[in-house]
Amino acid sequence: MKLDKDLVREVLLKLEADDGDPMTLKDLDITEWPGEQVAYTVCLLAEGGFVEALDLSSHDGYDWKATRLTFTGHEYLETIRDGEVWRKTKEVANKTGVYSLQVLVEAGKMVVKQKLMEHGIHLP
Repeated sequence: MKLDKDLVREVLLKLEADDGDPMTLKDLDITEWPGEQVAYTVCLLAEGGFVEALDLSSHDGYDWKATRLTFTGHEYLETIRDGEVWRKTKEVANKTGVYSLQVLVEAGKMVVKQKLMEHGIHLP
């Protein structure tokens, strides 16, 4: 199964929007993607340290449920929240043909740094 960069962002946005108990498993209500793909994305985000999640897979099927964003997840979401930054982040990933979470994180940071430089702000 492939990592869908738009689904990554959607999962992070849904988790951030949830006002419930950060210890409860979340039904993200993402219907644009198959349930197994959402579960796979949650699993990868958990492995990458972006979310806290549990493996609920059984003989009935593959299932991962997230409980909350981690600090890293919040930081990354702040980087890609802006629609223009997200569009440019995806362009960088598309040009390289690499869609790993780490590449998306670094591409997002690069796009934000470029945007800051356009406003006269220079970071190391």
